[in-house]
Amino acid sequence: MTFNEKQAGLLDKLTKMRRELHENPELSMEEYETTRRIRGWLEEAGVPLAERPELKLGAIAEIRGAHLGPTIAIRADIDALPIVEQTGLPFASKTHGKMHACGHDFHTAAIIGAAMLLKERREELRGTVRFIFQPAEETASGAKELLAAGTLEGVEAIFGMHNKPNLPVGTIGVRTGPLMASVDRFEIDVIGVGGHAGIPNNSIDPIVTASQIVSGLQSVISRNISSLHNAVVSVCRIQGGSAWNVIPDKVSLEGTVRTFQAEAREAIPGMMKRIAEGIAAGYGARVDFRWFPYLPMVDNDARFADVAAATAIGLGYRAVEAEQTLGGEDFAVYQTKIPGFFVWMGTSGTEEWHHPSFTLQEDALVVGAQYFADLAVNVLERWT
Repeated sequence: MTFNEKQAGLLDKLTKMRRELHENPELSMEEYETTRRIRGWLEEAGVPLAERPELKLGAIAEIRGAHLGPTIAIRADIDALPIVEQTGLPFASKTHGKMHACGHDFHTAAIIGAAMLLKERREELRGTVRFIFQPAEETASGAKELLAAGTLEGVEAIFGMHNKPNLPVGTIGVRTGPLMASVDRFEIDVIGVGGHAGIPNNSIDPIVTASQIVSGLQSVISRNISSLHNAVVSVCRIQGGSAWNVIPDKVSLEGTVRTFQAEAREAIPGMMKRIAEGIAAGYGARVDFRWFPYLPMVDNDARFADVAAATAIGLGYRAVEAEQTLGGEDFAVYQTKIPGFFVWMGTSGTEEWHHPSFTLQEDALVVGAQYFADLAVNVLERWT
């Protein structure tokens, strides 16, 4: 992209921040140095920090406009992943086994840029913008902790983004309603009777039973929920047995369920339990079924769709209909308390999220910074 002198200067600053974060990734609930860097950059830029001693990780900053109005929040996530980087970049991770493979370093730098731009536009601002730099998105614990700490007190709406490698730089994906799926986890212990592999008739084989349960669970999607709903049931771990000639007494299954519909999310655990128990009973085995609710879906409030798209177009960027994904995001936790809107930010990447060769085009840093600065001004102006 072509930038003017001011934009090029901003890009240089944000690129240096992003690369420093990329070289020094920290996993969820370990982001102490990341927190120190973010707070230092905000203070250096003259962006006021909102001191919250109870929060050891992450940072909160606030820009109060010259005009009275509501408070809105803009959130960025800051954690990395336990992945060995394979990009070959000169600023690749210095810590083996840790990598910013989901672009949270990009999110952080771009939103710091938005804060820097908004600081210069206080006279236009009809309200307050709270910037939330949140730890532990990847473990779905950060938003819950910040919410419990009162981070959203007084906030009336929240906005955020995720980079999207398959969208070109300068493209913002906007969608009303469900954008990212709810995420839940299940465990199933299949309990049989162990014995000699050569005398299976004296055993109740949990491996055979578990295999049938894995196949049977797929009927939840194909035959038990409405064909108008979207859902995925994935068994991702099977563990059982310790010797080649011994039938074990237990096999453990673990996996995830994703959906965009609240009614499907509510109904699926009961369907899965019924299927697993029925198959096990047919083989003389039994099951212990456990369900762990994890994250609700990212559900965008329709009231902000027009301003989200208009902001992109007003900056000369392209607004497109955002494609849904069955990936999850703990931004959804905030949306259970206040209205929110989450967008895709095009980054012309080479690989999908969580890939060891994940990269992005850094020009998108300026796009993200400008977009969220303008979005805050526009939302507050329309609100009042």
